Parts: sequence; structure tokens; C-alpha cells
Amino acid sequence: MADQNNSLTDQERAELEQLRAEKAARQEQEAAQRERAELERLRAEKVQQAQRAAEDAQLEQARQRMEPDDDLRMPVAQKIVLAICFVLLIAGIIYVVTAPK
Repeated sequence: MADQNNSLTDQERAELEQLRAEKAARQEQEAAQRERAELERLRAEKVQQAQRAAEDAQLEQARQRMEPDDDLRMPVAQKIVLAICFVLLIAGIIYVVTAPK
């Protein structure tokens, strides 16, 4: 191999160096493209994980509202529904009592 390098003309040697430089530049460009693709994939994965975490937190919060920790307590939503029913019942009773005959 050393004999072949020594037997090259200056023009051939320059062409060989140019080809090696082009190959190195191409390899660097491919490596940079791979790194950019990996970075984009990681960013997308991070966004997806954040969305999943937000959805999980929202579901957990809704579950806690509807399922109290203690069996003796009522969920807030159930209290609101019962209060509305009670107000409607009182309004109905008042209407029946005070309705003209």
C-alpha cells in the first residue's frame, strides 16, 4: 500500500485527498442528520409524555371528585345535584300551597 501511495502522481494524490475530504464531509452530514432526527424524535416523545401526564392528572382529579376517600362523605357533584333537587322540591311545594284554586 505504501508503494502505491508513493507511485501516485501529484494530480492523483490531490484527487485522492479531495475524495477523502468529500467522504468525510458526507459522513459528518449524515451524522448530523441522524442527530437531528433523534432530537426531533426525543422532542416528540417528551411532548407525548407531557400530554399523557396531563390527561392522567385530569382523570385522577375527576375520579377523586366522584369517589370520595371516606365512605361517609359524599362527592361534591352529588351534593350539588341533591341541593338542586331540594330547591326544586321546595319550589314545587310553595307553588302547590299558594296556587289559586
